[in-house]
This record gives sequence, C-alpha cells and structure tokens, in this order.
Amino acid sequence: MTKTTCIFSLIFMSVFTMAANIEGKTIQENFKVTLVSPENGAYNVSPEIPEDGMVSSGTELTVQASPSEGFSLDAIYYTYKGGMWGTTSVENFTGSMKITVDRDMSIGATFVEDDLVNNLNVTHDVVYAKPGVKPLKYDVYSPKGAENLPFAIIVHGGGWSSNNEDIMRGLARELAKGNRYVVVSIDYRWVNQLDGDEEPNSMHELIEDVFGAIAHIQEHAAEYGGDPTKIAITGDSAGGHLSASAAILSPMIGDGGFGKANDAYEFLPSYMPHGKTVEAVNKEITEAIKVVAPSYGPFSAENFKQFMPEQAGKEYFDAVSPAAHVPNVADRAIPHFIVRGTQDPLISNEVVQPYVEDLKKNGQTVEYIQVEGAGHAFFDWKPDAQTRATFAKFGVPYAAEMKSFFDSVLY
Repeated sequence: MTKTTCIFSLIFMSVFTMAANIEGKTIQENFKVTLVSPENGAYNVSPEIPEDGMVSSGTELTVQASPSEGFSLDAIYYTYKGGMWGTTSVENFTGSMKITVDRDMSIGATFVEDDLVNNLNVTHDVVYAKPGVKPLKYDVYSPKGAENLPFAIIVHGGGWSSNNEDIMRGLARELAKGNRYVVVSIDYRWVNQLDGDEEPNSMHELIEDVFGAIAHIQEHAAEYGGDPTKIAITGDSAGGHLSASAAILSPMIGDGGFGKANDAYEFLPSYMPHGKTVEAVNKEITEAIKVVAPSYGPFSAENFKQFMPEQAGKEYFDAVSPAAHVPNVADRAIPHFIVRGTQDPLISNEVVQPYVEDLKKNGQTVEYIQVEGAGHAFFDWKPDAQTRATFAKFGVPYAAEMKSFFDSVLY
C-alpha cells in the first residue's frame, strides 16, 4: 500500500465517524466558551461571558462584529472539537450571529482588507438543486458593473465528504481581483450517507452536481454579469478531481444512465434548465469550459477507490477518472494549470505526474508547479490563524499565477 493510499484510507475511515463526532455532545450543565482575540476589528458578546468562561448549557449568545477602518467583516464564527478534520467551524457572514451554547467552543470574528471586497457584489447560498436532503448551493462574487466577464468556477475539497463552498472564499476573492472574472464557488453532495441521504451517494453523482451547478450558472449568467460561453474551472484536493472531471468528462453528459444498462456511463446534471435537452447542455458546457486548474488532486480512481461504491468495477472507475479520457488537442484543447506542495502528505508527485505526462502526450498545454515547502489545502480559507497564514503565504501568490494562466486563455 502506498503512502497516499494509506492516508486516504485513514480519511475514509474518519468519514464514517464524523457524524458521531459532531453529534457527540456531553450532557452537562455548563460549557467553556473561549473568546478569540480579533485583529483589524472588534466584536462583543451578550450576555457577557464570565471570567472563567463557563456558560450555562442552552444559553443563546448574540455576537456583533465591526471592522476597523480600511477593513470589512469576513465572518463571525464559532469552532468546536469534532468532525472529519478534528475541529469544525460554523460561520456567519453578516454583522450579527446568534449562537446556542451546547458544547465547549471558541468564538471569534475575522476581517479582511476593504480592497478585497469593496468592488464586489457577493451573493451567498444560491440553491441550484436539491437531489437529496441537502440543498446544493453556490456563492457568486461579481465585480460591480460586471458585463460579459468570463466565469471562474471553484469546486471545494474535503475528501468528497466534508466542507462546503465557504472554504473557497479566500481564493474567490483573489480570482476576482482586477474585475476580470465573475467567480462562483459551488457545493455538491458528499459521498455515501454523510449528507443524511437514505441512499448512499456515489462519485458519479457528485460529478453530476458539478455539471448541474455549471448549467444553472450558465442559465443565470446575465444576472451575474458573466459570459456563459467562457468558463475557467478550478478546485482543490477532491475538488481538483471534480474540476478536472468537469473539464474532461463533459462530453459524457447524457441521459443514458450510469452503468445500469447498455454499458452506458453518462452523467445527468442534477440541475437541468427548463426546456433544454441534455444534448444541448452537453454542448454548452463542453464548449464553454476553456481552461482548468485542478490543484493537488487525484485524477485516476485507483487513487481514491476507497470512496467508491463496493460494487464498482473497472468501467465505473474509468468513467469517473479524468485520466482515462484525456482528449488529443486536435479534438479538444483543455489547457491545465496544476499545483501541489512539495510537503503534501496526501497527494504525491507520483499521483499527479502520470496525468501531466498524458496531457503532454496528447498535445495539451499544461503548467505543473510543485510549490516548495507547501503542504496540502493551501487554497483553503478558515477562521483559524494558521490556515489564514498558510493562505497568505502560498494561496495568494499561486492564485495570482492561476489567474494569469486563465488570462492567457480567456483574454
């Protein structure tokens, strides 16, 4: 077993205990509430937290935040132990948040420079489909006055089993700099039953969600100031796989089913625009995606088979593997911008390099950068100081490189 497979196995095991960890609250009368010192702004909590931090279970706290001059609110949040990655943060993007104390938690607020958000209209939680229990949403970052700008679509990571579109807001703001892109960060179903669905979700359904989101974005492009015929797509980790899937596998959009009959493996988008045929959606998405930036993700199902249905065979594996469908540039050009950190413990160079070589063999333009000293998930944005510092060190400069690559294709 390779190091990468071993670590993916540990993630796979953890997803099944995630729900239990999240719900595993101790029944007690008081919980410890810790207030995180803010930077570039202030917040207050009412009722006031006692000096020892102990608050009665069930107490409703109201948190109000205000930025310092030159800054804007990023989020009010609370963080607790539990979840797939050891801690879980719940965030609110308005100036006030109500929190019910039902466990030990840390409360805080984060702020960002005005220049990152002053020229953006940000629309949160646009619901594009509801194929299961969880409404599927995306957030839109439109430059004010945007008109017919290309789209940059982001697919978040999290082992196909955690996180949502909010974790990509740092990257979204970076890609929106310069007012050259309408940026959309999308969510999708999680694998198995982690969303609370009675029937387990399989990998192809997550890919169908990405196609559904793209179809919905194209349908509403004029509202966002975007051009539905010009799309760059990116994603990190699991989102790297899903963004590459969107770019490479879009010719397989169809209504022939997925491995259930006649050996058909066709993706039916989880949202279909009213009055449009699946053939039309296939054509529109395939022609619109001009460039892709799948960051530190796997491209072959052999590298994430732990997340696949038990009955899945080679045909299924190939159908959800971008590496199995790389087109020749003479048939379809899909320029790739790929990064991974040299210290990434999840995605090794041995996972990425074969895909890079296959792209080159087929004449595709590909820029592959191994970021010295970077680990995994450096495009993520969370309220903790370490994640934000990592994003500032690695995410910001390589987001600029990514955007420059997009510009070379779309401008």
